Amino acid sequence: MHKVIFDTDPGIDDAMALLFLERHPDIELLGITSVFGNASADTTTRNAQFLKREFGIGAPVSRGADVTFDPARPMAPWPTFVHGVNGLGDIDVPETVDDVPVDPRPAFQFIIDTVREHPGEVEIVAVGRMTNLAMALARDPEIAGLVKQVVVMGGAFETNGNVTPAAEANIHGDPEAADVVFTAPWKVVIIGLDVTLQTVMTRSTMKELAAKGGPAVELLARISDPYIDFYSQQVDDGMVVHDSCACAYVVAPELFGLRSGAVRVVCGGIADGLTLQKPAGQAFGPSQWDDRSEQKVAMTIEAEKVVDLIARTLVA
Repeated sequence: MHKVIFDTDPGIDDAMALLFLERHPDIELLGITSVFGNASADTTTRNAQFLKREFGIGAPVSRGADVTFDPARPMAPWPTFVHGVNGLGDIDVPETVDDVPVDPRPAFQFIIDTVREHPGEVEIVAVGRMTNLAMALARDPEIAGLVKQVVVMGGAFETNGNVTPAAEANIHGDPEAADVVFTAPWKVVIIGLDVTLQTVMTRSTMKELAAKGGPAVELLARISDPYIDFYSQQVDDGMVVHDSCACAYVVAPELFGLRSGAVRVVCGGIADGLTLQKPAGQAFGPSQWDDRSEQKVAMTIEAEKVVDLIARTLVA
């Protein structure tokens, strides 16, 4: 069993990823930690509570960061044109979900405690800003040696970003946090736009899944409908399943081709949030890349098989 903490900012594609984690038979979901990103931390936490209830999830929800790792960094506006004002496609969601309690620990502490309870076993799937993870490392650096792996949805290495020509949204939202996470001495696998943009779930497939998967998938289809509308100029009547790709990697890493090397994030300037990888084994002059952890970046994907895995798992 894969013991997973899901660090997330729900978020439409986050909702699909969460249901995948809950329904895959080889995954034990240990917790859901929220973070600002697709909406405020208050909203993403409420959305996590709502999805936990509607999807019948037993794992606890812990509220995470509401500001960037460097508090001096200006906060970007919420991407309401993508995920709606409420983060879930503006479907009817209650203002509060009082019947689903939130863990009293902040997300960074929940991560630290859970990792220490299961040394060498926890896999963190992070599909939002890396702020919670950077905060956990700052408070307890030793957890880097206790985490099995961190799988990140974020970054763009040999393609353009999606919020600027340089940067992907999750990294652009808190570049300093991402640089901390990528340079820490733990195993990180980055599933970025280089591969996720190849994975499309069509509207017709979502309707078919809703008919098979019960109320949870019916809800997911309603949440996803405006997301498909958003992607209408990029793909034919479908949506890119960014966050679910990171979840799929946990159980099917053979569907991805990885490249090794230290990864850094540009913090500031016109290329703010740009992710760069130094190829493993290639020599350069002395620089701030030296002695950094070598991480893995996904450069190829068997896209049809990944989308099929996601679809089969949602209706499992």
